Amino acid sequence: MASASPSRSHLLERVGVPHLRDAADIDEDLLKRKAIGQQLSVEQAALVLATAKATVVGQRHPDKFVLGADQILECGSEWFDKPVDLPNARNHLKKLRGRRHRLVNGLAIVHQGSTVWTETAVATLEMREFSDSFLEDYLRRSGEKILNSVGAYLLEAEGAQLFRTIDGDYFTILGLPLLPVLNFLRQHNIIEA
Repeated sequence: MASASPSRSHLLERVGVPHLRDAADIDEDLLKRKAIGQQLSVEQAALVLATAKATVVGQRHPDKFVLGADQILECGSEWFDKPVDLPNARNHLKKLRGRRHRLVNGLAIVHQGSTVWTETAVATLEMREFSDSFLEDYLRRSGEKILNSVGAYLLEAEGAQLFRTIDGDYFTILGLPLLPVLNFLRQHNIIEA
């Protein structure tokens, strides 16, 4: 897997998929700026990033099937990155409060130098109008672990309290649309069918 994400790795581990985790060293910000300049959709940009990650790591493991994944949060016309610190997380959550946003996941699998599979998955979430005091309590209780989430929330924990509605696959929200990945692995006899 071309990712440093412990969350993605944990999802694969929990369903019994053996894998290696090897982070791709790519300039994600540069690729996002190029995607915006080329007026790519969020879905297209997520695929570009996922494919770039899988391609880089695939060069180190040419005989392996290498999964690259990327998630972009889109709210209105703004794309969000992972918050760099808790004040940045606070700003993210204030911008998302009371609004709908999309989590767009791009997936790509590279094998022997070729992209053999791509997929996108989208979840749409609506945050509720929570109070400033709730926000401060949430940040204090959650701490820096929310910095690993592009939306500054962990849906599998107290972050669930931030939302009014969710439309989409749970695994997509966690950053790895698991069912399409498992289907690919079964179809290619990588895991038992």
